Amino acid sequence: MAALFFARGSARSTDLERVYYALDTYLLNNYNSVLSDFPASITRKLTIRIISMQNTHRAFAIIALLFTLSLNSVYAETTDDAYRILPGDVLEISVWNEDNLLKQVLVRPDGGMSFPLVGNIQAAGKSVVELQSLVAEELSKYIPDPVVTVSTQQLSGNKIYVIGKVAQPGEMVANHKMDVVQALSVAGGMTPYAAANKIKILRREGGKLTAIPFKYGDIEKGENLQQNIILQSGDIVLVP
Repeated sequence: MAALFFARGSARSTDLERVYYALDTYLLNNYNSVLSDFPASITRKLTIRIISMQNTHRAFAIIALLFTLSLNSVYAETTDDAYRILPGDVLEISVWNEDNLLKQVLVRPDGGMSFPLVGNIQAAGKSVVELQSLVAEELSKYIPDPVVTVSTQQLSGNKIYVIGKVAQPGEMVANHKMDVVQALSVAGGMTPYAAANKIKILRREGGKLTAIPFKYGDIEKGENLQQNIILQSGDIVLVP
């Protein structure tokens, strides 16, 4: 790989040349780790393009590359907090410079979805970034270096249910992370005869239904605040 970069002596006549040398050296010394997440076909083309540029353009290209990679590392660190696609969600998937590959897709109840050239893939449980990478990987079999964009159009799968003694019981679509108090508020609040300290959150995990207790009176007092959990799709808030 070292042979691909312009050979330069260590002695530099100007500060600007030293900057170019430092950038080239950094990319060369960290090549494997910096570009490890990119497909081999992309890294080869990227490297050849960078080294064929003039000094100034090459410097900007390397800086832009490192900046993009730093953003990718931030995305990776926050993956656990990212929204996970659910059955019923509507997504828009597009491929740059491919007008025929722009489509809105509905995530099926089984969590799968279909897209031209990709076929059926599992979307539910993945973040938007993860699905974007998966679609790009599948399309790369037919299109060189596809640039894929996935966006959420409707988060219809993120549904929460509030039933019992509230003003407006029923189903609600949570377009953001919603806790128990927020769900009760959206449901119009509790009726005068509601047993506020006997609320239960019913949650199904691994095929097993569990009941999580919630005492609204503690929240009013500013106590036991950890019980005001973030609700998950499919949760039922039961107000007796």
